[in-house]
Amino acid sequence: MALADKKILPKLLIVEDDEGLQAQLKWAYEDFDVTIVGDREAALAALRAVEPAVVTLDLGLPPDPDGTTEGFAVLDAIMALKPDTKVIVASGHGARESALQAINRGAYDFYQKPVDIEALGLIVRRALNLHVIEQENRQLAERVGDDKKVLGRMITSAPEMVKVARTIERVAKTKVSVMLLGASGTGKELLAKGLHDASDRSHGAFVAINCAAIPENLLESELFGHEKGAFTGAVKTTEGKIEQAHGGTLFLDEVGDIPLQLQVKLLRFLQERTIERIGGRRHIEVDTRIVCATHQDLEAMIADGRFREDLFYRLAEIVVKIPTLSERPGDATLLAKAFLKRFASEMNPQVKGFAQDALAAIDGWNWPGNVRELENRVKRAVIMADSKMVGAVDLDLDPTNGEDGQLLNLKSARELADRRVIRHALARSEGNISSTAKMLGISRPTLYDLLKQYDLQG
Repeated sequence: MALADKKILPKLLIVEDDEGLQAQLKWAYEDFDVTIVGDREAALAALRAVEPAVVTLDLGLPPDPDGTTEGFAVLDAIMALKPDTKVIVASGHGARESALQAINRGAYDFYQKPVDIEALGLIVRRALNLHVIEQENRQLAERVGDDKKVLGRMITSAPEMVKVARTIERVAKTKVSVMLLGASGTGKELLAKGLHDASDRSHGAFVAINCAAIPENLLESELFGHEKGAFTGAVKTTEGKIEQAHGGTLFLDEVGDIPLQLQVKLLRFLQERTIERIGGRRHIEVDTRIVCATHQDLEAMIADGRFREDLFYRLAEIVVKIPTLSERPGDATLLAKAFLKRFASEMNPQVKGFAQDALAAIDGWNWPGNVRELENRVKRAVIMADSKMVGAVDLDLDPTNGEDGQLLNLKSARELADRRVIRHALARSEGNISSTAKMLGISRPTLYDLLKQYDLQG
């Protein structure tokens, strides 16, 4: 047989100190590349060298062949070094207690001695199949994670949000002013940063300021800066945010909270592209692009005399409306997984993913606080989780909530329901078509037809 035609066998590590059983087990796995060792040191050396997909582990190893301490030490070491390994433990000592403890420590399965070679073989092959599926899903998740990013950093699979991102990409390299309209927590600052990064000003600074978070009497100084001695406490000359963003972009969040008298000064800057610091007499030329955002109805504020119409048209040459998270089916799951991965690596590495009830809860909740609420819930759940899988209880969510309650005609209602369910299933299965079809209870050809019919990306 040519070397190129040689089949690569899956790797199995057998940790067993009984020489007779070693021989039995070796010949039982002709379809595996088998490595057999008899103690902890050899087991860990083989784990590093071979990187097996599956390990069968006898808990009764020397120097404690009549106990389980050495076997559990090996299990703990495997989980620390290569947590994706499927470990199947065996023991004749206190089988039930050992089984519970082994599973709790990360083992895949448990079997009791004396060994039934055939039954153990089924467990081993089932463990291998799961390992292969999980490995494929991890690889797919990495690709999906890249494919689902727009503007370089925003994760979405929702056409509504992709459309927003494409609009921002198109206007980024122009000089038009952009206003982002959306509820709190929808990612307005992230989109503004994406606009900056996609523009010709990406080499300059991106400066963000929340106008609602700064008292009125301090906001003018924050925006325009002040000269030394301009007011009590002004011990040095300070540049404002507009100057700091020279050559770059200034993001004014909650622009509707700027008081009227300051709106006049901002309008003058937009018209003349010069500023005066508080207490100063010198006109300073500044090349800063303004991008703004608000959740308020500025047109209603204009009608009430609370916002200047001429300023609005200066700021809103292009208006981009950002959908809420509940209007982006499937995105909550994608974002939740991204948040969990980040927070787990930073705060609680034992957390590996979401339990099914948590995924159902995430799908069902209407997210009134949008992406910010989702991020905060996932962060808290990761910190507080006691097990590897975050559950609905950890998220403090009720999966029965979040129904639309919209009255539509039957055809529209069916299409809306199909779209939502398919996109949720795609998100939960990491974009895997076979898994999505199985989850939906339909064939792959039927799913492909639906994806084409509804113009959904698989």
